[in-house]
Amino acid sequence: MKRGSGILLHISSLPSDFGIGDLGPEAFHFADFLAETGQSYWQILPLNPTDPHAGSSPYRSSSAFAGNPLFISPEILCREGLIDEADLAAGSSLPRHRVDYPAVAVYKNDLFHKAFARFLEQGEAGEDYRQFRAENAFWLEDFILFAALRHYFQGNPWWQWPIPFRDRHPQELEKARRDLSESIAREGFLQYLFFRQWGQLRNYCRDRGIHIIGDMPIYVAQDSCDIWSNPELFKLDEKGHPLFVAGVPPDYFSATGQLWGDPVYDWRACRESGYQWWFARIEQNLKIVDTVRIDHFRGFAAYWEIPAGEKTAVNGRWVPGPGGDFFDNLRKRFRKLPLVAEDLGTITPDVHELMERFELPGMKVLLFAFDESLPRNPYIPHNHVKNCLVYTGTHDNNTVRGWFEEEVSAEDRDRLFDYLGRRVGAEEVSWEMLRLALMSVADVAILPVQDLLGLGAEGRMNRPSVPFGNWQWRLEKNRITAECISRLRHLTELFGRL
Repeated sequence: MKRGSGILLHISSLPSDFGIGDLGPEAFHFADFLAETGQSYWQILPLNPTDPHAGSSPYRSSSAFAGNPLFISPEILCREGLIDEADLAAGSSLPRHRVDYPAVAVYKNDLFHKAFARFLEQGEAGEDYRQFRAENAFWLEDFILFAALRHYFQGNPWWQWPIPFRDRHPQELEKARRDLSESIAREGFLQYLFFRQWGQLRNYCRDRGIHIIGDMPIYVAQDSCDIWSNPELFKLDEKGHPLFVAGVPPDYFSATGQLWGDPVYDWRACRESGYQWWFARIEQNLKIVDTVRIDHFRGFAAYWEIPAGEKTAVNGRWVPGPGGDFFDNLRKRFRKLPLVAEDLGTITPDVHELMERFELPGMKVLLFAFDESLPRNPYIPHNHVKNCLVYTGTHDNNTVRGWFEEEVSAEDRDRLFDYLGRRVGAEEVSWEMLRLALMSVADVAILPVQDLLGLGAEGRMNRPSVPFGNWQWRLEKNRITAECISRLRHLTELFGRL
C-alpha cells in the first residue's frame, strides 16, 4: 500500500432518498469527492447482509460471502427498467439522517418483488444471471437455499428447523430446492443485482485511482448459512448449539468484556480440511475489494473462549489459534497477502510476531495515544512505523469531538495540548487530530468522515457491547463543503499523500 490517505465511510451511511445509503449516484459522487481531494483509499465496513434481530450489525451476518440487498440502488433499477419512477417516491418518507432498517427492508422488499417479476418477463437478461449463479455456485447455492428456508420457516434460526433441514439431509434439501424454486431464484436475483451494481462502483473507483479497503469479521453469526452448511468447522453440540462462544476480556470498551456470542472455530477441523472454507472466504473478499482488514486479528494467535450460557465475557480463557500454519498455507494460495491486521485491544507478543513474520500492517488509533504512557505510547505519532494504517478513530470509537467533549480525562486533555503545542477548543480538535494522522510516517492515514465534519457524539457509528441502536448514522447531502474539500486536499498534498 503506497503512501496515501483516505476516508472511512460505510455504504449504509451515504446520502440517498431511500432510507439507507446504496450503490447508486451518491456512491459515485463520493468517489468523485475522494478523487477531487487526492485521496487514495475508501474504507468501508463488511458488505454482507444485516439482520434486525442482530442489531443490523454488519459484523453479524447470515453469510460471509453474500452481499447486502439493502444496498441495491432503486435509481439504477429504475434506469434499467426493472421498476418505475413512481416506485421511487415511496422512499421519500424514510428518514435521511439515520437508517431505520426494518422500514427500509419493507420498502425495498416491495421494490425487489416488482423488479424480479419484470426481470422474469424480460427474459433476455437471464443469461447473465445464469452465468452469475454458475460462477458463484460454491457459496451462492447454499446461501439462497438457506435464505429461502429461513423465510419458509418464518425466520426461525436454522437449529430450530425440523431435523432433516437442520441436519441437511440430502433428499429433503433436494425436495426443498424444487418446492421453493421461485423463492430461491429471487434470492439469487438479489445477489446478482448487488454484485453487478457493486462491480460498477468498484470499476469507477479503480479508474480514479481509489483503492477500496474492505472489512472481514473473524467470526460468523450462529444463525448463518456458513455454520449451517459447515457445522464441523465450529465447536457445536449435536443439535447445532455452540459449546463455546467468542468475545474479548474486559478492556477499554467494557469492564465486563465483550460477549459477542458467535460460535468459535474448531481450528483442528479447519486445518484438517486444508482451511478450504477460510481460503474461499478470503478469495471472495479479494474479488470485491483491494485490501481486507481482518477484524479481531489476534484470534489467529489466541482467542478468548467463553462457555456458552455465560452472561458476560469475564469467565473465559485464552486458547491457541492456528497461528503461522494458517498464513503459511494462505501464502501458497495467494502470492501476496493484501490484508490489514486489526491489532487493537489486548495484544500479546505472539500477535506481533505473527504480523511481523507475514509483513501485515496493523492499526494506530490517535484517540488511544494520550494516556499516562506517553511518550512511549505506540499510538502516538512519533512511535508510528511505515507499515501501518493510522486512524483518528474507528467505527467503534466516539468521534474526535465527542471524545474530547464527553470522554477524555483532564490529564489526557493536557497531554494532548502539550503534544499539539497549544490549547484548542472542541470546534478545532477534529482537524488538529486529522493533521496529526496525515503527518504521520504511517503509509496510510484513514479519516472517518465524521471527523472531517467536526461532528460530536451524534455522529458515532457504534457503541461496543450495546446490541441495538447502532449503525444508523448517515451523511446528509451537501454536508461536505467547498472549504472542507479545499482544506483536505491542501493537507493531503502538504504531507505527501496526494
